[in-house]
Amino acid sequence: MLTLDNPPLSASTDFVPNHRILIVEDEEVIRDMIILALEEEGYEALGVSDGRAALELLQSQESNHRESRFDLVVLDLMLPQINGLDICRLLRYHGNIIPILILSAKASETDRVLGLEVGADDYLTKPFSMRELVARCRALIRRQGFTSLAAAPVRKFRDVLLYTQECRVTVRDEEINLSPKEFRLLDLFMSYPRRVWSRDQLIEQIWGPDFLGDTKTVDVHIRWLREKLEIDPSQPEYLITVRGFGYRFG
Repeated sequence: MLTLDNPPLSASTDFVPNHRILIVEDEEVIRDMIILALEEEGYEALGVSDGRAALELLQSQESNHRESRFDLVVLDLMLPQINGLDICRLLRYHGNIIPILILSAKASETDRVLGLEVGADDYLTKPFSMRELVARCRALIRRQGFTSLAAAPVRKFRDVLLYTQECRVTVRDEEINLSPKEFRLLDLFMSYPRRVWSRDQLIEQIWGPDFLGDTKTVDVHIRWLREKLEIDPSQPEYLITVRGFGYRFG
């Protein structure tokens, strides 16, 4: 059940404090307990009680400095004004790739799949332990790459430029439109050029450990990326297949 009986996991060596987390939960007791648990781990946590306030707050971050932005959203589904699923859809539609951890009493496989398909990165069912919630928050922030204090604002490889803070990509001086998953894949590849990633590793990094789909979804997203990056997708220069292992960039 949702308690503080077990203290949160202690900070690991790759944990960087002062990450900002937005808690969107209409039940005050639960919201306050989550904030307390996260603050005890060194995070800066802010709570709101309805979906409209959360969406306005997140949208206002777009024009602010990096230091004032949120690094993660912990999002309840059943909210006043705007529900959690619609918040996910709107954020992803507008290209916001902030990690989202859904909290919900709906525990069926259908509900979990729906939450992940509309753009959530992880899904935690109620009741839950604070120990697990803190661990999942840490994993999502780490996976997103916010643990680097000096993350490069621009990644460059040949004719590809990826602007990490602007969530946009140009190829041969022309801007291309990427979905959030495509952008995250490309960001991961460009962060480790020529490193070979297996499909399972890419699923873990981009879709998360609770992903319920087939690893073939990686192949589909690679194909879509090639169509946008490569001059000739049938003879890729950037996204290379390493037979028997996976994919590498460059």
